[in-house]
Amino acid sequence: MRFVLEGKITVEKMVEKMCHNPAILFGVKNRGFIREGYAADLVVVDPAKPWSVNQDNILAQCGWSPFEGQTFRSRVTHTFVNGNLVYNQGKINSEVMGQRLLFDRNW
Repeated sequence: MRFVLEGKITVEKMVEKMCHNPAILFGVKNRGFIREGYAADLVVVDPAKPWSVNQDNILAQCGWSPFEGQTFRSRVTHTFVNGNLVYNQGKINSEVMGQRLLFDRNW
């Protein structure tokens, strides 16, 4: 997102590199694109909401992050997995579970 804010790449190029291409490269079925019949795995980003990673806001079960102490200019505010809201402004909905990924690999 930093490169988007700095004008180095477009939002569309970021989505291509971070969503479309990994799904294509690894042959992940029905993911990586916003299309009918695909899982709605989405994030909402506030590009003008800086935040710093610290011990109090790390949500990973391991309790640490390689980004601890780093300040970012943007923040993910919501995350949807399979169309279900699982992250909302710092709170995780643990009632919603993900689904197994399926692969279509021809290699």
